[in-house]
Parts: sequence; C-alpha cells; structure tokens
Amino acid sequence: MPPQPWKTLSTREVYKNPWIRVREDVAEMPNGKTTLYGVCEFGQCVGVLPFVDDDHVWLVRQYRYPARENHRWEMPTGGLHAGETPETAAQRELMEEIGYRANELTWISSFHSSKSVCEETAHLYLGRDLVAAASRPDDTEFFEYAILPFDDVLEMVLTSEIRDAMTMIAVLHAARLRDKNDS
Repeated sequence: MPPQPWKTLSTREVYKNPWIRVREDVAEMPNGKTTLYGVCEFGQCVGVLPFVDDDHVWLVRQYRYPARENHRWEMPTGGLHAGETPETAAQRELMEEIGYRANELTWISSFHSSKSVCEETAHLYLGRDLVAAASRPDDTEFFEYAILPFDDVLEMVLTSEIRDAMTMIAVLHAARLRDKNDS
C-alpha cells in the first residue's frame, strides 16, 4: 500500500522573487504528529540538447553564480513563462541562447529536479534540423558558445565535467537512443 499523504495545516511565504518562491508549511503526518517543512517553488523549466548533425551538439557556458563557476558546458535551459507550453519555451530558449530554432523537437523526459524540498518539473528535448532565428538573451545571460562532438560531451558527463542535471539526463538519453538506433 502506498504511503499516506500528509495534510498541510498552514503555509507561510518566506521569500519571493520573479524566479523562486520559498514557503514554510506546517504539515500533519500520517501518525498525527506535525512537522515544519520548507519548500522552494521554481515551477517548470525546459532544456534542449540541440544537434547540429548526428555527431555534434551546441552547448553554452555562462557564469553560474551559486556554484561560482564559469567553465562548465551545458545545453540551453530556462523556465517556462506564464501560459507557455514546454515546447514553446524550449524553442524560445534555443533562440535566446544559441540563435536557432529546431524544426524537429523530440521530448525525451520530464523529471522532478529535487523531489524532497523543491517543487520544479524539468522537461527535456532533443532538437534537430536547426534553423537560424533571432537571438535575444535575457539581461542576466552572457554566453560562450561551442559546437562539440557528441562523444566528447558524453565523456564530459561520465567524468562529471558536465554537472548540470538537465544536461546530464538529456545526454544520457541521447546516447541511449543512439545505441538503440545503431543496433
């Protein structure tokens, strides 16, 4: 039998900005006891692994403030805007971050980025048959771009050189699909 759900007794907003909301809940557990539970709400996000051809992908690098790093590659990613579908957001992120759209956008996975304290669902896609489009990065985005061999990118995932979870999951799915198609 599945575990019983907890009952939210109260919710208090602790912090909010355009990208996140932090709340503190008092929840009643199945045993009748209560606990304090902090939740970070991020909403939904998307990531696209854009293939230039069967063996090369576009990746971006930018300074990531929380990690204090600027040297790790990742695929184009970003949050959904109000009223956007994940597919529309994926195309917008491609245009913002690399200046291309994908004529072929294939969903590969949706997952919860941190199920215990974060409320965020990530939707991942492979992008193919890229066509040039206007590039409009957000005001907080400053990118370096590169087209890299997919095999090198897969190796960077396997050695933890690439640490972005969305990119790692997309690359591993793409590798699995390549192996499946090669059999």
